[in-house]
Amino acid sequence: MTRSIDYGNLMHRAMRGLIHEVLADVAANGLPGKHHFFITFDTQHPDVEIADWLSDRYPGEMTIVLQHWFADLETSDEGFSVTLNFGDNPEPLYIPWDAIKTFVDPSVEFGLRFETQSHAASAEPETPPPGGDRSKAEAKPEAKPDRSGAEVLSLDKFRK
Repeated sequence: MTRSIDYGNLMHRAMRGLIHEVLADVAANGLPGKHHFFITFDTQHPDVEIADWLSDRYPGEMTIVLQHWFADLETSDEGFSVTLNFGDNPEPLYIPWDAIKTFVDPSVEFGLRFETQSHAASAEPETPPPGGDRSKAEAKPEAKPDRSGAEVLSLDKFRK
């Protein structure tokens, strides 16, 4: 049996490492400038920890916004935890790195999308979802990326 290099999983690990590094810096130093993040994650991931009412309301995936109000942001090798405000009710969340589906910083038009496939997985740049100024972190499951004027790079042409 021939051994092969699993570039998809290696890329996933590297991109999740980038998210880890960014969130660790924000936890230590706060959000710089106009940076803010839309993070979509799989609410059914076995290691996700969210309130029952949130998993009932968002049974497949959920998008959180880290912008004006969040507290207790901490990172570990396995994931991150943060407390967000949902309708003036603080809720702690724990999200493993491998539960993340998208990570977007619309202030600089940077985004990553993680897609799983049978053996290989890819991370593709994604344009940020539309959104105005938000006064609190909030869930936005209906947020769709605005692809106008942006170029999406597909890694499919590099696969064999």
